[in-house]
Amino acid sequence: MTGFTNFLFVPANRPERFEKAANSGADLICIDLEDSVPTDQKDSARESVLDALKALDRSKTAVRINGLKTEAGLADLLALSASDRLPSLIFLPMVESAAEIEIAHSILGDRVDGLVPLIETVRGLRAGDMLAASAGVTGMMFGGGDFSAELGTKLEWEPLLAARGAFILCCASAGVAAIDVPYIDMGNETGLEEECRKAKAMGFHAKAAVHPKQIAAIAKAMKPTEAEVAEAIDAINAFDAAGGKAISHNGRMLEAPVMQRYRHIVAAA
Repeated sequence: MTGFTNFLFVPANRPERFEKAANSGADLICIDLEDSVPTDQKDSARESVLDALKALDRSKTAVRINGLKTEAGLADLLALSASDRLPSLIFLPMVESAAEIEIAHSILGDRVDGLVPLIETVRGLRAGDMLAASAGVTGMMFGGGDFSAELGTKLEWEPLLAARGAFILCCASAGVAAIDVPYIDMGNETGLEEECRKAKAMGFHAKAAVHPKQIAAIAKAMKPTEAEVAEAIDAINAFDAAGGKAISHNGRMLEAPVMQRYRHIVAAA
């Protein structure tokens, strides 16, 4: 699972924003070499990233490279491989086959803490179980923007509900973190909070942000509340005191599957 509940995308061709993003309060920043960088700026953006990695806190930095089916993506991967300083996580966009993950893992190995494939197509989702279980993968991200475009729907909760549900099952089957797509209506804080609550209830562990002002709302919604943590600790203590046997506690049945959820809450806190 991830050690973060929120992270902020920052364009790789805007190096003047890197430090500001790092100081935004986000658990993690993800420097984006893909969608936010025009084709004619890919090379210069890549150099900016390699230079910035020398100064940024590695544990709180990720990089989204270009897709490994593209020339730019292969160049990104080889450039990072040759660098002395790598980010903690590598986000791999538009992944549809385990071979793409295998390529990244064979080149970077354990020099990064994890690979995070983005599931952005129907084909990618259908391969989701295999992708989530691939070597080096520690989480997957639901790429709702491209997914909704392929389906011909709006980037909203209801049209993508079935896809999100299938995505969550893939992540759960492999025991990796599930990361949700950013909420793009930046002026609608109420909508952001509602979508975060739904994502958390569905089983997502983290949600991406496209602007620093979204970070506080995402963190508040996605992280366990004090009441949730207190309830979990109380249940764990009662269950352990009963010797790990199924018991009734505060009107609820406590048994192994229920306790697994409570232990996840405490770990997340």
